[in-house]
Amino acid sequence: MSLQAEIKKHFSGFDLEVSLHTDQGILGILGASGSGKSMTLKCIAGIETPDEGRIVLNGRVLFDSEKRINLPPQKRKVGYLFQNYALFPNMTVEENIAAGLTGSRKEKQEVTERMLRLFKLENLEKRYPSQLSGGQMQRVALARILAYEPDVIMLDEPFSALDYYLKEQLQLQVKAVLDAYKGDVLLVTHSRDEVYRFCEKSMILERGRVVSFGSTKGIFKRPDHVTAARLTGCKNLSRIRRLGPHQVMALDWGISLTTKDAVGDEIEYIGIRAHDFYLADRAPDERGKGSAAQSASLREPEPENRFACRLTEELEQPFEKDILLMPCSDQEKERIWWKMNPDRYCQLDGFSVGDILQVGVRPEDILLLKA
Repeated sequence: MSLQAEIKKHFSGFDLEVSLHTDQGILGILGASGSGKSMTLKCIAGIETPDEGRIVLNGRVLFDSEKRINLPPQKRKVGYLFQNYALFPNMTVEENIAAGLTGSRKEKQEVTERMLRLFKLENLEKRYPSQLSGGQMQRVALARILAYEPDVIMLDEPFSALDYYLKEQLQLQVKAVLDAYKGDVLLVTHSRDEVYRFCEKSMILERGRVVSFGSTKGIFKRPDHVTAARLTGCKNLSRIRRLGPHQVMALDWGISLTTKDAVGDEIEYIGIRAHDFYLADRAPDERGKGSAAQSASLREPEPENRFACRLTEELEQPFEKDILLMPCSDQEKERIWWKMNPDRYCQLDGFSVGDILQVGVRPEDILLLKA
C-alpha cells in the first residue's frame, strides 16, 4: 500500500508545492494555519485540481497533468474526514454509516452493524447528528469512512473541536482503529502532541513548501529547520552570526555559544529547548543549607556555555514551572524560556524576580537550524 503525490498549485499570494510518499503507516502533516495542509488533502481527494503534478495510490493513477488524467472524487477510494465531520443532517447514525455502501440490503446492514459495534454506537443508531455530541459525531464520521473500505484515510484536524478530556479518550479509540487499518493514513494537524502520538513519519509544511520530512521521533529530537523546531515545541530560537566552526553569536540574546556539531554556511538560526537549561552557579549567599545542598547535587560540571540572566518572571503550570530570563546586556534582547520540572524547583531557592543567575546549556543541546 502506498501513496505518491507531486502537487503544484498556484493561488493568489500562495503557491503549493508538495512532494510526499507513504508506505503503509500514518504520515503526519504538521504546519501553521495557511501552510497548505488541508489543501494538500483536497488535491489528493479530488476536491481541488492541481495545476501540475501526479498522484498515484497503490499503483492506480488518480491524477496526471501531463496525461490529462483526473479521476473524480467518488472514483478515488479516498476516505476524507473533514474538520466538521460533514454528516448528513437528515439521516440517522446508521443511515449516515451506510450512505456510501454498495451491495444488497443484507450486505449493507451487516457492514453497518459491524461499524456500530466497532465504534460503540449501538444505542445511537436511530439518532440524528443534531442529537449527538462532538465525540459521537466524530465516531460516526470515522465509521462511515471505514465502512467504505478506502485505500487511504485522510483526517483533517480530527480532534480540534473537542475538549481536552474527550480528546484524550477519543485519541485512544481512534489510534486502536487506525493501528488495525491496513491502508495508508494522512493526519493533518497543528498539534505536535497528536503527530508524536500517532505518526511514525511526519512532513512539516511552511507556506506551501515541505521543509522537513522523515521519522517523527527524529524530527522532534533533531530538527534541521527553524520552522520544524518551532512547530515541535522549541521556544528559544535566535538568529546567529558564525564565529568559528563550533562557535556562534546568538544575535537575539547577545551571547556567544559553543556547539557540538560544526556550524555550516547554511545555518542561520540556533534553537534550545526550554527543558535543556540548567543552573550553572548560585549567588554566594546561598540561603537554606538543605536547599543549597540539594541544588548543588543537581548542578552540572563547569559548563562551556554559561551566561548571566536576570530572572524576570515565574509562571506556574500544573506540573512544571516556566522561568523567564532576560540575558544581561546593554541592549534589549529576547527573553529565554526555561521549563523546570518539580524535582528541580529547589535550584531557585533564594532567588526572586529581579535577581541575576548563571545558567548553562550543553553544546550538544544546541540545535543548528536552516531558515
